[in-house]
Amino acid sequence: MSDGPRPRPSPARGFLARSGPAGRAVRGSLARSGPAGLAALAVLPLLGGCTTGAETGPTPSLREVSSFTYVLQGYPGGRLDAVAKAPHQLAIVDLSRDGTAGGYFSAEEIGRVRSSGKLVLAYFEIGSIEEFRTEFGPLRERDADLLLNTWPDWPDEHFVKYWAPRWWSQVVKPRLDQALRAGFDGVYLDTPLAYEEIDLARLPGETRDGLARRMVALISKISEYAKNIRPDFYVVPQNSPELRDFSGYVEAIDGIGMEELFFRATDRPCRENWCQENLTHALVLRKQGKAILATDYATSPENIRAACAHYRAAGMAGNVTTVDLDRVSPPCQ
Repeated sequence: MSDGPRPRPSPARGFLARSGPAGRAVRGSLARSGPAGLAALAVLPLLGGCTTGAETGPTPSLREVSSFTYVLQGYPGGRLDAVAKAPHQLAIVDLSRDGTAGGYFSAEEIGRVRSSGKLVLAYFEIGSIEEFRTEFGPLRERDADLLLNTWPDWPDEHFVKYWAPRWWSQVVKPRLDQALRAGFDGVYLDTPLAYEEIDLARLPGETRDGLARRMVALISKISEYAKNIRPDFYVVPQNSPELRDFSGYVEAIDGIGMEELFFRATDRPCRENWCQENLTHALVLRKQGKAILATDYATSPENIRAACAHYRAAGMAGNVTTVDLDRVSPPCQ
């Protein structure tokens, strides 16, 4: 691995610059026009037909999941009712309804979603932190040395020294403990790609290879800690599938979330070299027994059908949605 960052997908996350409890502004050209309500479900016919209620039954294992929804904002009334009713086998939701510790979803709320027959994964970041998050203020006041460069286009989010014991004790471990307390089935860990985006000029003597190994060490620590408490707890990092080349990574994860394998935000076929590289890595992980949760950003019915066909051919779970990640998307037909 070279010391310079490789070309990467445009951060979709839908890579949101979330402005705080009042709402979250989309990273990129799209922006929310107002708070999402129950009408968010009205987008389902627009994106393709689906059933209107959750199909209850035995909860699948992560490897058995073929359809999931990924919703990080716009929870109507701050509740997960729409997610619980969604016709999917798995849901990825933020650990918190508004990005703050005070807004953490409770065990009762997560239990209601799980009672619909779904697995539920808690989303949080491990390689960066947004300024509206509860932990940011104390970090800036007492541990500012942990904060590194920001995203080039989103100055309210900072990469961090994710290998530092203080980052583990003050941010990652408390979030992991909350996910365990609330009864989530696992965690969905964003920004492993921090290892590629951190400005090496801020870390004299450091290399990309070294940062990659540090990220794998963090993911492994998360996995070991959580599985010592709940052996069936799922650990699913998002993106950076090339980390499979580093010792300990494959053993630590149960699956991987992949954005923009086939369509970039929005409706742009993924034809860059890194698209094929990411897909190749993901398929190897699939052969190694890991679940693949693929999210593509498209609204064109033709592109949605194409993405779904790719998921079926590759044997991976798929989710075609909008970059806002503020709605329940329909399952592939």
